[in-house]
Amino acid sequence: MNVAAVEVEGLEVRLGRHVALEAIEFRLEENGFLAILGPNGAGKSTLIRVLLGLQPPHAGSARIFGRPAGKNPAHEVGYIPQIKTLDRQFPALPLELVVSGIRGSWPWFIRRAEREQAMEALAIAGMDRKLGTPLGQLSGGELQRVYLARSFVRQPRLLLLDEPATGMDALGEADMYRLLENYRARHNATILMITHDWDVARHHASHVLLLNRRQTGFGPAGEVLAGDALRRAYGHVGHAHPMTVEEAGHD
Repeated sequence: MNVAAVEVEGLEVRLGRHVALEAIEFRLEENGFLAILGPNGAGKSTLIRVLLGLQPPHAGSARIFGRPAGKNPAHEVGYIPQIKTLDRQFPALPLELVVSGIRGSWPWFIRRAEREQAMEALAIAGMDRKLGTPLGQLSGGELQRVYLARSFVRQPRLLLLDEPATGMDALGEADMYRLLENYRARHNATILMITHDWDVARHHASHVLLLNRRQTGFGPAGEVLAGDALRRAYGHVGHAHPMTVEEAGHD
């Protein structure tokens, strides 16, 4: 059997006395596009933390390209968080932020090869025209594109994205998904993305994982996004309700 891009078996995560995830089990082949859906508090971001090696499971396992989560070479996995911790007043440029993705630390000087690599990633993300614009002057959607370039810069085999469309208008969101699809096709990459948008999952994902602390559905998007699976995850079936600002900070 070929090694899966992501394989999770019997995963359980406890945060103190709280069971954040239990009985999570799925396998995603290389070049798959997995949308992770579920209500607030379902454990979606906790699952991403497990895959990044930041949250040890209480039971079960998670493997990425055959290695325990967190043990892969740094260049194999790219990550875009939902909430950016960067101080928007920090006098930094997009090029510096992208080069930090190469270095793993902030670059106080930039080598020529790093500059060329970062500029290529920024061009792919459509942000090469903003090289001289301080990060604090970028819109939310533009900043998200810079983070996308940062995740592209080392050409990772796996991209983990937590609500990547946050702060984007409809046109910017459509462009972002086009960029992700192009990157996936060009590099045979695998994508795992948390989203609250069922339509995005239907149109872009090859597979869907439905969570509500427990796994209520996994499989091809067209099969999983049916009434019974959604009802088990959300308790109802209908359109996705817009989140409040307070809800947006929770998984």
